[in-house]
Formats: sequence, C-alpha cells, structure tokens
Amino acid sequence: MDKIVVQGGATLSGELRVNGAKNAALLIQCAALLTSGKTTLRHLPLLSDVRTMSRLLARLGCRVTGERTLEIDSQDVGSGDLEAPYDLVKTMRASVTVMGPLLARYGKASVSLPGGCAIGARPIDQHLKGLKALGAEILLEHGYVHLKTKRLHGAAFVFDTVTVGGTQNVMMAAALAKGESRLENVAREPEVQELAQVLNKMGAKISGAGTSVIEIQGVEELVGVDHAILPDRIEAGTFAVGAAITGGDLLLRDAPVDHMHAVISKLEEAGVQCVVEPEGLRVHGPEQLQPIDAVTKPHPGFPTDMQAQFVVLASVASGRSMVTETIFENRFMHVPELQRMGADIHITGNTVVVRGVKKLSGATVMATDLRASASLILAGLVAKGTTEILRVYHLDRGYEAIEDKLSALGATIERRKGASS
Repeated sequence: MDKIVVQGGATLSGELRVNGAKNAALLIQCAALLTSGKTTLRHLPLLSDVRTMSRLLARLGCRVTGERTLEIDSQDVGSGDLEAPYDLVKTMRASVTVMGPLLARYGKASVSLPGGCAIGARPIDQHLKGLKALGAEILLEHGYVHLKTKRLHGAAFVFDTVTVGGTQNVMMAAALAKGESRLENVAREPEVQELAQVLNKMGAKISGAGTSVIEIQGVEELVGVDHAILPDRIEAGTFAVGAAITGGDLLLRDAPVDHMHAVISKLEEAGVQCVVEPEGLRVHGPEQLQPIDAVTKPHPGFPTDMQAQFVVLASVASGRSMVTETIFENRFMHVPELQRMGADIHITGNTVVVRGVKKLSGATVMATDLRASASLILAGLVAKGTTEILRVYHLDRGYEAIEDKLSALGATIERRKGASS
C-alpha cells in the first residue's frame, strides 16, 4: 500500500482552488438515473468514490464518459437486473442512494448492504422506512435489499433521526412519485440543497430544501441537465486548518463561505484570521493558537467531517480544548495515532479533552478513515521530524492529490507507492 511521508516545519502559503464537493457529486450522479436523457456534470473532483459511482452507473446500464466533466446517458437503463453489487457498494456507502431513483423510475432495485469508512454504525433503516412510506415493498435477503413497487405514491414521512443520505434517497424517489410528499426532520446540509436544486432543474417540484421540512409534488418525468458541482466545504475547511496550524497565509479560491460559518467561527475562536474576499476565503494563522470548544452537529452546526482536523488544531493550541462527537460513536480512531505523536488527548465517552503541547513529534501512524487520514497529514505538517502515514487509500476517496496541493503550498510531502503497511 501507498504511504504519505511528511517533513514537519513548513508554512502553508499561497492559493488553492477548491474542488467540487464529493458528497454533492455522488448524489447528483445518482439523480441522473431519474432521467431518460443525458446529464452533464462539471467541476467534478477526481476521486475514487466518484469513479466507483460511475462504474456502478455503468453496471446499471448508463453510458458514462469523462472525468472532470462527466456525461451520463441513462437511456438504456432498465433492461438489466438493476442490481448494485457488493463488490462496488462495499467500498462506498453512498451507493445505496441508487435505490430511490431506480425504484421511482423502474419500479425495482436490488442493492447490497453498504460498507465505507469504519466510523461507527451507519444504518440505512431510515432510507428503507421512507421508501416504504412511498409504497415500496422491501425484502432483506442474503445481504441485499430488494425493492419493488407498481408506482410510488406521495406520503407524509417523519425521519426518526436526521440523515443526509436518507433525506436524499427518499427525496429523489418522491420526485417521480404520484402525488404530494412531505418529509419532516430532514437533513439541511448544503449537499441536500444542491441535490434539490438539480432535481428542480430536471423538472421536479421541490421546496423547503435547507429547512427541516421538504415538500415535493411528484411529476411524470425528469430530463437531463448541465450542472456544475458546488465547491467542497470540507476540503476547504481541511486546508484552512492547515494554514491555521502552520501560521500560514492561504487564499482558498471558490471556498463556499456561506456553507462554512460554523467552521469559520471555530477558526476565529482559535485566533485565526478569516477574511472573505471576492475570490474566496483568506486564512491567516496566528503566532499562537487559542483553545476551542466544539460539538459536532447536523448542518448548520459544526460538521463531524471537520472534527478530526480540529482535534489536531487543539493539540497545538495554548490551553485546554474540548471536542464532543455527537454524530458517530466511533470517530476518535485518530486519537491514539495523535497520541503516538505526543498529543495530550484524553477520551471520556464521546468527548476528547485536549491540552495543547508546544510541538508534536514525527512518528509512523496508521490512517483509519478518510478524515482521520487528512488529520494525520495535518499533524505531520507541525510535527518535529518525519511523519509516515500508512494505509492512505482512504485519502483518495475524498481528497484529490492532497500531497501535490500541499507541496505547491510549501509543504515537504510525498506519496511513496507500494509501501508496506
């Protein structure tokens, strides 16, 4: 397996253009299944998850071409068995969101139960309850979910818990259902709003995205569109933390500032200067970071996908910080690795207490999931000596060529191919 090698001590400065958002791209790729024409998606990040979704769409019968700009023609979908197999779904849980589009347009779907990052239980029960409310018949057998319906119908449904994927899956299904649907306790994330915007461009009638209630008037058909994916708020936040902890001065071009208020607020709490400019967001790190208190919450709260990065920031801040994780129960797996680097972190339940140290120490560490991988690279940037991060295949699911981007900003970092783990 590859590994990332970082030499600490560099300052990140310069400018970086933020890529398209992975979590928006994947769902809009799925939405192409709802149409009978060609959908063109622009500004896609070159990530393994995006390529996996493209392979899944091709497996279902779509003609998929391109990378940064992707063309998806779903005209021939429906002639096969409409199965999302285990070998594709196991690596990317977003694959389960083909259920809604396939069920709505073709009346059937078979999808393997998902895999993905090992950050705790991530059940799809809310997806299934919502689809059942719309009229789906569901059978779980041999590790697969089999769904069928003669025609989905509008319904009122209240999610038991806030779920981004569940909201998106049921919203896509309801777009082609007969009649009106009202979905309550829905996710408010920017990626949900983006998907609703694209569905409306396709001809759907959806209102309320970005609030806790979404209302949908089902339509008979949707058409292909041309759409540019919004910039990735988590990529922007990750590099912002990199500039903050290294005392750098970084311009994040196209940063989606309107979706980053919680992250920007925590950066400013730590003494980081954040300035909104016409080109994007400028981040200037202080001489000494201040401690923070953060609690992960659904949007517009502080995002769980930024928790690991801010634990690194707290590790080199002056004083005592607390970070509480409320979304996933197993998302502190980066903490033992940071402790190997000299971080003073103690876990109590779903909270970490972090006492900042003057300097982390380079070490060999193991990446456990996507955001943990990024956090260990950030730690390596401010550690004394050399840090080796093993099992970095997680990185390629969510960060495009992160080592090249950091190198261009002044970091001493490289990927070594085929390194043992």
